Amino acid sequence: MPRLSIEQIRRKELSEAAYEALQVWGLPGTTLVRVAAKAGVSKGIVLHYFRNKDELIEAAMRRANAALREEVVRRLQESRNPRERLEAVIAGNFDPRFFVPQITHAWLSFCGEVPRNPQFARLQRAIHARMHSNLMSALVELLPRDQAVAAARTISIMIDGLWLRHGLVQGGIDRDGALTEMRALVANLLRGGRNTLL
Repeated sequence: MPRLSIEQIRRKELSEAAYEALQVWGLPGTTLVRVAAKAGVSKGIVLHYFRNKDELIEAAMRRANAALREEVVRRLQESRNPRERLEAVIAGNFDPRFFVPQITHAWLSFCGEVPRNPQFARLQRAIHARMHSNLMSALVELLPRDQAVAAARTISIMIDGLWLRHGLVQGGIDRDGALTEMRALVANLLRGGRNTLL
């Protein structure tokens, strides 16, 4: 493996510190000063590697999403058939390392800014496009294409909704409950049940 440059190492450290700050203070409370303090550097160092807070937050969320993506890919590689691939995408999105309140809070803070921030909107579109592609890779072998497209959209909406519920409701749905809801939805969709989310 090629060695990382000092700049790559520093950007990685700062984006990780920003992600930790997001989990504690949310987007409004994640200041450059707080990120610098978490990373053990000055605010000037942060601004040397990132032009502004938005660029830093985007890097933090990309890093966090890459970890979740890697988990989904790992599960997909272990899958032997379309139904297992579908389960891999769903279970990967509710992996216990990621589906925890502090992380869902960070994502809620990020998503709340998507309508006003083109950089964040681009990242969110890329995340949704990848999820749609992963779901379709399994669903096209289980359903006619038009039904597969509708099912992928419904499953994606349900995943987003469960993350939202987890982040908003203290003591709300946990991982096991979320997976139970998802599996019931998938079973209904694969039986040709009416799409009740749209």
